[in-house]
Amino acid sequence: MVSRKSRNVWIGVSAGLVVVVAAAAVVLVAVKPWTPEFRHGGLTIAAPPAPRDPSPRVAPAPSSAPQPSPAGLAAALGPVAANPDLGAFSASVTDAETGAVLWSADPDKPVIPASTAKVLTAAAALLVLPADRRVATRVVAGANPNELVLVGGGDPTLTAQADGKGYYPDGPRLADLAAQVRAAAHGVDTILVDTSVYSGPTAPAGWDPADIAGGSWAPIESVMIDGGRLDPLVEYSPRSATPALDAGRRLASALGLDPAKVRAGRAPTGAAEVARVESAPLRNRLRDMMIHSDDVLAETIGREIAAATGGEQSFAGAATATKTALAAAGFDTAGLNLLDNSGLSTDDRVPARLLDRVLAAAAAPPNGTGSPLAPLLDYLPVAAASGSLADRFVTPRDHAGAGWVRAKTGTLSVSSALAGYVLDNDGRVLTFALMSNDRPPEASRPALDAVAATLRNCGCR
Repeated sequence: MVSRKSRNVWIGVSAGLVVVVAAAAVVLVAVKPWTPEFRHGGLTIAAPPAPRDPSPRVAPAPSSAPQPSPAGLAAALGPVAANPDLGAFSASVTDAETGAVLWSADPDKPVIPASTAKVLTAAAALLVLPADRRVATRVVAGANPNELVLVGGGDPTLTAQADGKGYYPDGPRLADLAAQVRAAAHGVDTILVDTSVYSGPTAPAGWDPADIAGGSWAPIESVMIDGGRLDPLVEYSPRSATPALDAGRRLASALGLDPAKVRAGRAPTGAAEVARVESAPLRNRLRDMMIHSDDVLAETIGREIAAATGGEQSFAGAATATKTALAAAGFDTAGLNLLDNSGLSTDDRVPARLLDRVLAAAAAPPNGTGSPLAPLLDYLPVAAASGSLADRFVTPRDHAGAGWVRAKTGTLSVSSALAGYVLDNDGRVLTFALMSNDRPPEASRPALDAVAATLRNCGCR
């Protein structure tokens, strides 16, 4: 018996008969033991849905989407832009369709950009270098018959991983270089390393040497293994203080030579080439630089810009070449002062106005062949999804921007910044540069994300 007050359900199965007793109600269901209903306790199994072919598509933002009004945007941004966690705040927001600046806060003030300076490096590279450009690392004959010279051309993506899969996708393999040497050279017992293509110091003012062990950078030399990482598969692995010599030692080991005999040297003029490997195309390296905010890649690409424009391959030469390329393209570079191409230096200064104008030019409607800066948009991390934005825009305060904001991040102990674009709720593309100085990043980064999320959420007609 089952009490009327009981909510228990008894199920008994005997000889193909399912008896369900619940709350004094008795239901008899005759089910054959081999049927699906028997195996699933009397539940009916629905037929599978009809198959459907996925049809992903990307549609452009409609040019007819309503433009936010400056007044509406000011009203929406006012509360979040007044957050004291933003510290010394400067910003600029532009309508990509018309190029009109819709909102700004002290946009001409030069401030510490942190890694948003890489937006300028990428833009300059797109303006003066072919997208398929590759950088060669070579081995040539030395002055003496027993010597070979590893000549760095400016590629930090060479890998010594046994399977060829180092930190950088599609990076050249040291094993291929060694195989070519073994096939072409004999009686060699000494490796020299020639880094003379680069000049000047290996680090500029404003870089903290503690960040070598901290994993942000290695001394900028013209040949490295996995960007100088001691653990080649870890982004912020401690770096080598002597990356070029380390590359020579790894090559010596791969050839069965004594790494202790590797030393710095120069290739003889006109030396015969023995072996060569090449980097991935520039477009791939720009993507990796931007998505992962790779400082070493930024500095080596800066030197490619300098070489292409007749400049010296040094920190000063690369910074000057970047500024010159932007000015030649019509950008107002007043207030721009770069000591490097990565934004690591606390002595760098960039106005928000310039970052926003570069991004607005990249996002402008196609005119003929389109802007040479358009690929820049695809190099930006996606909020809550990729690269340096993967773990941001994940709180209720800023989650509205997840998937919609694409931006380059910038973080130093004294500066945080965010520069990119967003599709607002009305379908309008807005570019922005948001820059905070004089506040710690744990305070300023959430405040910046809240501003960007407000741009996404704003129906500010």
